[in-house]
Amino acid sequence: MTTTAPRAHARADAEADGPPTGAAGAVGAGRAFSWLLMVAGAAGLLAAWVITMDKFKLLEAEIAGEKFVPGCSINPVVSCGNIMESEQAEVFGFPNPMLGLVTYGMVIAAGAGLLAGARFPRWWWLTFNAGCLFGVGFVTWLMYQSLYTIGALCLWCCLAWVATIFLFWYVTGHNIRSGFLPAPAGVKDFAGEFHWVVPVVHIGIIGMLILTNWWDFWTR
Repeated sequence: MTTTAPRAHARADAEADGPPTGAAGAVGAGRAFSWLLMVAGAAGLLAAWVITMDKFKLLEAEIAGEKFVPGCSINPVVSCGNIMESEQAEVFGFPNPMLGLVTYGMVIAAGAGLLAGARFPRWWWLTFNAGCLFGVGFVTWLMYQSLYTIGALCLWCCLAWVATIFLFWYVTGHNIRSGFLPAPAGVKDFAGEFHWVVPVVHIGIIGMLILTNWWDFWTR
């Protein structure tokens, strides 16, 4: 009687913080990971929504022969209008943020399901990881275009970049810890203990590129 309760409590804590395994190899996620999915998805969804609304206002102003300046266009570098008017803003034939309205919403739904105790099989987690890989690849291309081709930044786009980067690395780490992605034991331990390091370094590198690319502007 004196040893069973602490052991049961320890098991409950482990299930809350780690990826629990269900029937037929289905795997869930801890509360922290589930909340991260929902928060990152909500941040990306907010960015996609604001950019989409501003894009519509920009198109309406063009039809009316007027000039619309988005609220986040505050100087020659931080200029959302230049981003929205570029060809890169409609890679698939429609405004890019409309894709985010769908995908970030799906991320929020996945996080909510996991928080409620849902468990998904290996193919689902790998598909989710593949979607995040496409997302981080796409935003990396958009970053390059923004910094070195268009020559302007959009703050809402930056928020979506950060959300996507965190999603990719945390989902990848989850799949490594769950054994869905093969990795050496040292990588698994690192993914479990220092899961925050890689996304923070990734975002730090982007920050340094932004700083150095417009160094003369920031320092004058």
